[in-house]
Amino acid sequence: MPELPEVETVRRGLAPAMEGARIRAVDRNRPDLRFPFPEDFEARLTGRNVTALSRRAKYLLADLDDGTVLVMHLGMSGSFRIEAGSGADMPGDFVHARSKDPRHDHVVFHLERSEGTAVRITYNDPRRFGFMLLAERAGLADHPLFARMGLEPLGNALDGAVLAQLFAGKRAPLKAALLDQGLIAGLGNIYVCEALWRAGLSPTREAGSIAGGSPRGGARCEKLADAIRNVLEEAIEAGGSSLRDHARTDGSLGYFQHTFAVYGREGEPCRTPGCPGTVERIVQSNRSTFFCRRCQR
Repeated sequence: MPELPEVETVRRGLAPAMEGARIRAVDRNRPDLRFPFPEDFEARLTGRNVTALSRRAKYLLADLDDGTVLVMHLGMSGSFRIEAGSGADMPGDFVHARSKDPRHDHVVFHLERSEGTAVRITYNDPRRFGFMLLAERAGLADHPLFARMGLEPLGNALDGAVLAQLFAGKRAPLKAALLDQGLIAGLGNIYVCEALWRAGLSPTREAGSIAGGSPRGGARCEKLADAIRNVLEEAIEAGGSSLRDHARTDGSLGYFQHTFAVYGREGEPCRTPGCPGTVERIVQSNRSTFFCRRCQR
């Protein structure tokens, strides 16, 4: 699945084309993706103006002028392609080729920008694990997808005191607690591994152990909160990791994967200055965890 930086990178790529645009028409080329499309999907979107494009965890949210929200999830292999005019070239250097096979072009949004420019946005998804649905903005917080979702890890909401409150008394492994979407929304396997390495914390220690009995959580919680924010912001700035199928909307790949300190580096020397350890791989909840046993405690 794409992680938060990849989804945020896609949002930033789509926003200039979508925000303020009118949806002139929608072409839907199959009845379903992971789930069936909503009833009257095309009709409910046609003629609407996109007032904002935002993100909640790993979901893209397109607000429309009638109070409806188009909720979009990329699944495992979903991507968007933006084209203005006919035969537009898609620039970018590819490490893993992104699908351009028209057989996997499942939804095409025909937009008209305020200055009159026609834009096509195509959703391509070979594995069809992505989905699109429609919801009312007024009740979005209570929607089944979002009702139990935790706080966003970017911005000022996440700090040491909040982590201490979230993890107090929890005996689950620290990595499992960080991946709990009901606590913190949008964190995934890759960036949790990287943040824990930066914070010098073992993924196997009990989550409650970093709270230390302090209401504010102390140094460990502050260091972890800083590591989470920093690693996500750096990955967004780099355009995400672009592992497997995921790419920016212009077709180019992000290159944050070249700066991974532990993820995918099993057997390599730890990059912590002065640490003689080696990156190990273990399995937690059927997911690979990469860490250094020597400096992460």
